[in-house]
Amino acid sequence: MHKIAVLPGDGIGPEVVAEGLKVLNVLSENYSVKFDFQEFDINSERYLSTGKLVTDDDIGQLRKFDSIFLGAIGDDRVKPGVLEKGILLALRFSFDQYINHRPAPLWKPFGRLKRDVDFNIDVFRENTEDYYIGAGGRVSNGKGKLDLRVKRQLYDMKVTLDANADAADDFAFEIGMMSRKNIERFADHVIDFSDLIGENYITVVDKANVCSNIYSLWREVWDDKCRRAGKEHGYMYVDAMTMALVKNPDKFRVIAVPNMFGDIITDLLAEVTGGLGLAPGGNINPKGISMFEPVHGSAPKYKGMDRINPVATILAAKMMMDNLGRRDLGEVIFKGVRGAFDKGVYTQDLGGKATTRQMGDAVVAAIRSLK
Repeated sequence: MHKIAVLPGDGIGPEVVAEGLKVLNVLSENYSVKFDFQEFDINSERYLSTGKLVTDDDIGQLRKFDSIFLGAIGDDRVKPGVLEKGILLALRFSFDQYINHRPAPLWKPFGRLKRDVDFNIDVFRENTEDYYIGAGGRVSNGKGKLDLRVKRQLYDMKVTLDANADAADDFAFEIGMMSRKNIERFADHVIDFSDLIGENYITVVDKANVCSNIYSLWREVWDDKCRRAGKEHGYMYVDAMTMALVKNPDKFRVIAVPNMFGDIITDLLAEVTGGLGLAPGGNINPKGISMFEPVHGSAPKYKGMDRINPVATILAAKMMMDNLGRRDLGEVIFKGVRGAFDKGVYTQDLGGKATTRQMGDAVVAAIRSLK
């Protein structure tokens, strides 16, 4: 029995999560797997009515589960950054989900490239450090002191920034930081995955020619880890990488990237593969609780219209099964999605006419036909 915490979230989140659960339920009907789902109202509505984001009690309750299945977080009524930091980042940091895995296979015939190339890329984004640590602030009139804190399971670090400029201006700071131990365990996971799929080359992305302090440590660890593992690797600057993913995506198989750059290139790659409606993501702690979600937003203007593509959420369920040790059932979900597409069923974003629920039903039917 797999205990799954379900966080439908905001906007179209509940609609796409319903289709993901529909697919997981058909697995339990037809294969040797059982689920215990429990829903949590951790979303913008609760925040707007109570002021609560993610509480200590939420974290305590969620620790009782094997995995978290998330819809989408975001609401136009809330200032940007509040929900993202207070819910999404809070969950990632609380459960030490230091890996973000974004699979990017080409979904024919929906690929966006004019050139017909086949590719299957797995991007691993470091998920709890870099420039997304939430440490920063502002000083006015050129002077000020910021007392910052970065608390993770690996460490609790306090940083003081004392600013004294010769110009009476406002200054804003966003601090980036990486730690050796975190890079090491991240690299270990990427290397283990490359071994799992039989790939001997890892492309490592950064901007070490400009951000030389933070990414020199990144490269130092990667050089050591790959040497010890007998794994080939090479480096690409992120600007060159964005061009290469559009021009020659078939040249890459496993990509490792720091947090901020990973946020950018994975969305670019999602569009290349067929669009955000086909892009799932996993926030991974290999020894703890992981969280799976579609990478698209909450799209509040489409709420209740039954037109959003649920496939990204269904594929997030596929990733969750892989993570729970049932890669065989993950493959069943993948084949179900492919089977629905092959029968000509797809949503408006892909040029089709299927509704959200019809798309989920088509995947369920395709899974049943596999038995």
